[in-house]
Amino acid sequence: MVMCSLAIPHAATAQFSSSYNFLKAVKDRDGTEATKFLNQPGTVIVNTRDVSTGETALHIVMARRDATWAGFLLQKGANPNLRDKQGTTPLMLATQLRFVEGAKILLAKNADVNQTNNQGETALIRAVQLRDSEMTRLLLKNGADPDRPDTLAGLSARDYATRDRRAASILNEIEKADAEKKPESEGRFFGPEG
Repeated sequence: MVMCSLAIPHAATAQFSSSYNFLKAVKDRDGTEATKFLNQPGTVIVNTRDVSTGETALHIVMARRDATWAGFLLQKGANPNLRDKQGTTPLMLATQLRFVEGAKILLAKNADVNQTNNQGETALIRAVQLRDSEMTRLLLKNGADPDRPDTLAGLSARDYATRDRRAASILNEIEKADAEKKPESEGRFFGPEG
């Protein structure tokens, strides 16, 4: 019985060490070392989190705007929807950094475009607040909900765009996305002639 209790702490220490070393390899851009951890059979280390921040390897590579590493990690099974301790997802991070290429990579791998951080903000709300037309357009095209309110102020992306006089082009993007969602026949009258 004593041996079992000794084995468990050892396994936990080994896992922590592997997680730490994997994240360090990602931070150091050491592909050989990172691949060594990722190629271990049955591993889920690609989604390991930094103990202090909750960041995953995908957060690390988004922060440095590294599309190559992002693609590599996603190919190895990285979950694009994991949140750090502030609730920030890799997509939200890409949005904050105006890293459109990174956002496209994440969205192509099913990043949840409407996921929220701890303040209830979505990536679209952040894009609107940054007055980033290109990111706003990308997020809307991928199903972002312009009417989902945050929990901080109770405002949606549309509300923020409407209130910010400098965001006319952003509001235009939201309205354009609304128009594209409507069926072509909506608003047309079809009489008895068809």
